[in-house]
Amino acid sequence: MYSLRIHSYFASAHNLINYQGDCENLHGHNWKVEVTVSAKELDNSGLGIDFKILKAETNTILKTLDHKYLNELAPFRDISPSSENIAKYLFEQIGNKLNNENITVTMITVWESDFASASYYE
Repeated sequence: MYSLRIHSYFASAHNLINYQGDCENLHGHNWKVEVTVSAKELDNSGLGIDFKILKAETNTILKTLDHKYLNELAPFRDISPSSENIAKYLFEQIGNKLNNENITVTMITVWESDFASASYYE
């Protein structure tokens, strides 16, 4: 089994729901996203998945969040757009694009700052 990892970024605003404190107010982050996938086998080039493909598919999904107010987007209308919920959402969306008999998204980590992150995996 092989583990491959990329980092990408997006910027957006949000406010936490059912939270009492500063983060209940509208604020923004420059989010860093770490995508980890596993590959059972390598292809003829010795790759589990081309990083170019992994980055492109990830960035296509991140563009739907970039420079948006997350609370207004369908996935976060009924749940708080916390780092945890964003990580789960990205896990599902990126997994829907990439998962196959060889590649599996194994973990998504979302960093809202250099010192705070949340991960989702199954």
